[in-house]
Amino acid sequence: MTTKDELQQVEEDLARLRAENQDLRSQVRDFGATDQVEISAVISQADEQEELITQLERRRDTLLQRLQQEGVT
Repeated sequence: MTTKDELQQVEEDLARLRAENQDLRSQVRDFGATDQVEISAVISQADEQEELITQLERRRDTLLQRLQQEGVT
């Protein structure tokens, strides 16, 4: 897999995770005064996804730097 291919995959993963994360956080807002355990679990899952997003953003930045060093933009 080339650096450019890997970058594209990371970008696709980021878009998917961001959409899923937004959906999870919307669910929490829609719950209202329901089961607090369920709300906590969804918030925890969204927070874990946020950490994955941060890791993928760092990976994307590394790949972009590698492409710049290779002279490919």
